[in-house]
Amino acid sequence: MRNKLVLILIMLLMTLCSVHAQDTPNSRQARRVFNQAYNQVFGPDGATLHYDVNIIGIYKTNGTIWIKEKKSKFEDAKMKSWNDGTTVYTVKRKKREVEIYSAANNKQDKHSRKFKFDPENFDYSIAEDPQGLKLTLKAKKGVKGIKEAHVVLTRKTYYPISVRIKIAFIWTTIKISDFQLGVTDEILLFPKEKYKDYKFVDKR
Repeated sequence: MRNKLVLILIMLLMTLCSVHAQDTPNSRQARRVFNQAYNQVFGPDGATLHYDVNIIGIYKTNGTIWIKEKKSKFEDAKMKSWNDGTTVYTVKRKKREVEIYSAANNKQDKHSRKFKFDPENFDYSIAEDPQGLKLTLKAKKGVKGIKEAHVVLTRKTYYPISVRIKIAFIWTTIKISDFQLGVTDEILLFPKEKYKDYKFVDKR
């Protein structure tokens, strides 16, 4: 579940950049701001950030993720994972195994489906926040999955600061720090030679 929760932030930014909400000055501003935020995180230059996940104080985890268009890398205390856009390599240190998945059909991330949503199912707005700017999404009546989300960005640079998501009655909070622009291609390549003594399990 550690790496699945990291996808919450990614999917929010990916979907919000194409939101077609009611045409008001507030909604137009929200779309413009998040288009820029999306381009910074998923653009050709790439970005890196540290995340801390907290589910109502019961489950906590943290790690670092590197993102560049469709490619990514993440690591936490127990595992590392590389996605080169075609193949996903997940290193499980304790088992000394490398699991291989197809990026187009990553069975490892099947639980992340519960976080997916259609942006048309939400009413959203943008407002000032003590830390910067906050986008609030509220699900329309009858919508399943995510019921509410709050995304905070820095005011001038639109860097992500935090994401809070409500599913049913449970809130998940992701705090983001050390956000930096620029990722080299070498960082996103799986260093196969480094794990030559590990067992490779192909799950494609």
